[in-house]
Amino acid sequence: MHRNTPTGFVGTFVAALALLVSGCAGTVKNMQELSDGGPDVVPEAGKAVVVFMRPSGLGFGVQSSVFEVQDGRAILVGIVAAKTKVAYKVDPGKRLFMAVGESADFMSAEILPNKTYYAIVSPRMGLWKARFALEPQHSQELSAADFKQSLSDCKWVAKTPASDAWAAGNMNSIQSRITSNYTEWSQKPEAERAHLKPEDGL
Repeated sequence: MHRNTPTGFVGTFVAALALLVSGCAGTVKNMQELSDGGPDVVPEAGKAVVVFMRPSGLGFGVQSSVFEVQDGRAILVGIVAAKTKVAYKVDPGKRLFMAVGESADFMSAEILPNKTYYAIVSPRMGLWKARFALEPQHSQELSAADFKQSLSDCKWVAKTPASDAWAAGNMNSIQSRITSNYTEWSQKPEAERAHLKPEDGL
């Protein structure tokens, strides 16, 4: 005789599983963990900084790589495991960023000098492994308690020669994501394309 699982038990189990996953940090590979307080996110004069952070523990077994796309060429920003963040120094102007997992997602940006911007690398469950979306953090979100907690929960990582070596070894696959995914992204309605606005910087 089959017995139905009590609804209360199912709810408790799901809640416990969600809590466990949300607290899972990923293994950091090909990046350096920083234990000295992290980089200075105040940009140099005339420059800007974009911080990419991944506060969710979902898909913690898979790292995501973030790139800037310049003239169709991918330049590594950093590799982000769950619960990590990386700071990217950049010249002001119009920029295009890409997060790579099972597929690629994009975020355009209009960057002002002397400002610091933030974006979340957000995991999604894909067919074979995690996918990742880039979510710009707009000016009205930066003072929210949730944002501040997410920023605090993530540890700083930085690129190393191993990071660039990994990117170089996988560049054919990375470049193919630009070809296969950017056209689809660019054809979405403007409101559905992730975009950092000039006024989103601090």
